[in-house]
Amino acid sequence: MDFEYTGRHIDVTPALRAHVEEHFGKIESMFENATTARAHVIIDVVKNRHIAEILLHWREHTLTAKDTNADMYQALTRCIDKLEKQALKLKKKIIDRRQDAVPLSAVAPDTAPDTDGGAAEAASENAGPRQEGRIIAARRYKVKPMTAEEAVMSLAEDGDQFVVFRDSDTDRLSVLYKRKDGNYGLIQP
Repeated sequence: MDFEYTGRHIDVTPALRAHVEEHFGKIESMFENATTARAHVIIDVVKNRHIAEILLHWREHTLTAKDTNADMYQALTRCIDKLEKQALKLKKKIIDRRQDAVPLSAVAPDTAPDTDGGAAEAASENAGPRQEGRIIAARRYKVKPMTAEEAVMSLAEDGDQFVVFRDSDTDRLSVLYKRKDGNYGLIQP
């Protein structure tokens, strides 16, 4: 970590530098790559008040702390404690963001073509629990004009669970599907 010191109305002594760098040990250990971090320590004296201000720059984040006390060492220590709390909060926020992130493989659909005519889909259902809301494979269906009765006969002949057809009476798309109770359901927009 790089340190830069600015003294206003005071000389920055080696003892003050050593005090700051010694107390920064905890904060340095929190950051993965502390070599990119920069700390600017501003020490100011106005009458009998000692003001310590520290600006810590790490990656794109800036942590700032300021404290006033009658003793300069106490002001620096309290200022570093404030920075430590901010750094812990930032580190926790970064870790939570990484752990709550959804992996790309869970978001992107599997785009492998379905070549075996639905056998892979049936095998994946029997394999175990599956994720909700994920598109596994898309198949194209020919939309034929027919009546609802003809669609029932077509569905009974095929092993499919549904049939998409254009109703010849209304000229609208409709979906006929097999229900769990053995009957058929009709969806019309």
